[in-house]
Amino acid sequence: MLLVIEAMNKALRRVPAWPLYPLGALPVLWLFWQGVQGGLGVDPAKAIEHRLGLWGLWLLIAGLAVTPLGRFAGLRLIKFRRAIGLLAFFYILTHLLVWLVLDVQIPAQIWADIVKRPYITIGMAAFVMMVPLALTSNNWSLRKLGPVRWRRLHRLTYILVPLGAVHFVMVVKGWQMEPFYYLGIVLVLLVLRLVPTAIPARRRALKS
Repeated sequence: MLLVIEAMNKALRRVPAWPLYPLGALPVLWLFWQGVQGGLGVDPAKAIEHRLGLWGLWLLIAGLAVTPLGRFAGLRLIKFRRAIGLLAFFYILTHLLVWLVLDVQIPAQIWADIVKRPYITIGMAAFVMMVPLALTSNNWSLRKLGPVRWRRLHRLTYILVPLGAVHFVMVVKGWQMEPFYYLGIVLVLLVLRLVPTAIPARRRALKS
């Protein structure tokens, strides 16, 4: 298994991160095209809104999984984490814009919904936390803030991702297990960050 991981890491070193940006945007274009063509049912705005939010949550979870995968499996995906995080922000931002422009459509109702509906309040809180992270996900911000302050700021991830999962739990109507699976995965990934890793010893065993 360790040999397979090392082979994967060797192959991944030759894969650039930048193609993730255009490839990650393609599903959004396809989703809107389906909506225009009538392929998303009687309420395409709701369908687009839901799918964008779900895909955004998937990307948030993927970004959160990078460190545990490196620590416990030895799979080095760190160079892709920035692209994953920015794509997550893109999907959540588009999810929010669809809600504002295509769903609510009434400016006076937007603030009322944010205040009165807890799941919207939680979702907006998570989005607000994402904004500074997206704005500082670049080398210039890292140099300007310094590694220590930059890392402290980006620890907001450990708050906003669980909030996003809770938002999904509260949005879904009726008793459905899918949102709880995602919440459980998020909690497990956070707990794994507190567990000591044995990867260095395993790598030494591999090299010997």
